[in-house]
Amino acid sequence: MSEPIDTKAHGGEIQTEKAISHVEDSYNLDNEAKLEAYKAAAMEAETAEQKSGVLQAVKEYPMAALWAFVMSCTIIMESYCVFLMGNFIALPRFAERYGVYNATEDKYIIVASWQSALQMGGPLGAIIGVLLAGPLTSRIGYRYATITGLMCLNAFIFIFYFGDSLPVMFVAQLLEGIPWGIFIANAPAYCSEITPIQLRAPATQMLQMFWAIGSIIVGGVTFHYNKLDNDIAYRIPIALQWLFPTPLAILLFIAPESPWWLVRKGRLEEAEKSVRRLGRKTRLNTSEAVAMMRRTVDLEKTIKEPNLAELWKGTDLYRTLIVCGVYAAQNLTGNLIANQAVYFFERAEAGMDTNTAFALGLITSALQMIFVMLSWILTSYLGRRTIYVWGSLINVGFLVALGIAGSVGISKAASLAQASLGLIVSVLFTLGPAPASWVIIGETSSIRLRPLTTGVGRGAYYVVNIPCIFLASYMLNPDEANLGGKCGYVWAGTGFVCFVAAYFFLPEMKNRSYREIDILFKRKVPARQWTKTVVDIEADE
Repeated sequence: MSEPIDTKAHGGEIQTEKAISHVEDSYNLDNEAKLEAYKAAAMEAETAEQKSGVLQAVKEYPMAALWAFVMSCTIIMESYCVFLMGNFIALPRFAERYGVYNATEDKYIIVASWQSALQMGGPLGAIIGVLLAGPLTSRIGYRYATITGLMCLNAFIFIFYFGDSLPVMFVAQLLEGIPWGIFIANAPAYCSEITPIQLRAPATQMLQMFWAIGSIIVGGVTFHYNKLDNDIAYRIPIALQWLFPTPLAILLFIAPESPWWLVRKGRLEEAEKSVRRLGRKTRLNTSEAVAMMRRTVDLEKTIKEPNLAELWKGTDLYRTLIVCGVYAAQNLTGNLIANQAVYFFERAEAGMDTNTAFALGLITSALQMIFVMLSWILTSYLGRRTIYVWGSLINVGFLVALGIAGSVGISKAASLAQASLGLIVSVLFTLGPAPASWVIIGETSSIRLRPLTTGVGRGAYYVVNIPCIFLASYMLNPDEANLGGKCGYVWAGTGFVCFVAAYFFLPEMKNRSYREIDILFKRKVPARQWTKTVVDIEADE
């Protein structure tokens, strides 16, 4: 006999299923409403950033400008030491203490091999630093990674100060280079992430300004001490490095972390607090700002942790190559003439005594700082690509002129022409290609891979920088090629190659949000078509 059917129980199950379905539908509708509200907030924040002017952005984010200024100060230390080693080579007391007598010149000189070694020690260490910077920053953040580097630098300066031979000084430079790598990898990324769209260019270009400030400090210090006939002439300039790390570490300890880094880590409440600290509370909608960041981060989201292998896949390969190329090109467009300005003025058939060479080097550094500030206006209004590409071509023209001036024979007029053109090349580099490159580096990489990309990019800079240092020393040294101004031909050739590459492959990212930049790279839009391509505010690709 069959069992009776419990219709009541069956009806109860149906009612329960309907109730569950109703709850799920309500939950889904609620989630959809939240997603729509979050997307609307993100679009509102992005539109507001793009429509605001530079002055309005400064008013809304005054503290962002301040903290970008503080992080940029870390670049002073690499600049200081790079220019210090270049000036030491031209310093009479240093040459007498560690050099060899040159009968032709009737003076002591540092031989070309040690000139190159002393100047390549820092870049070798920096390669290690930039490779450490990406994983370290991805794990503990920009602030703590940079503070770690500052504390290590304090210790390494002791080795440099108490070193009493060229090999020990080389090791000291190698060790100091490790923190430099962390600073130079983190600074452009941090500055570009804490500032709104309209302030990204001036904030990242401050890095070039502080590079110039480092050279000014070195120029002033070595100009003051170069006349002394004892070890103080070079010991005091070394000791002055201790002025920077500890105060900067304290300031960065109280600085806000990048809200983009916090969003990547899922720490949204902390990201909102960071945005509030970067801007004026009365002017900002922090939830909208964080929603904009979430929207961009979600476009790049994967289940994997960021790793170096990803930099060489898909559209990230193109972005990585741009960053590496722009960094490496800094060595190939005459920048090393600026880094060795004093030695160039003294050695490149310019007929100058040491005092005049140091004074002219100081003037060059001061002019570089002024021209960097002028570049803020040009880059903000004309764009990054325009300034970088055509600035590179103009620089190539002056390098050719420098080569011609070095080829016409030895005369007072030729010497003055070489000195003048060397100064012009050094200064124009800081008006166009140099400051624009920092903006490009800060904007090109994806948000998720930014610490790794900037680190690898700077690594490319040092890989190219090291052989270029050997080449520059060989070309200028009197016991080697002794080319003088004719070195302009070499740098003009490499600079022209960089110009051609930039013309065809460098896109214009002016006034683009990070979401738009991601989408344009994913669409594989040709570099020269970026300015004509419109990305819809609704697009999420």
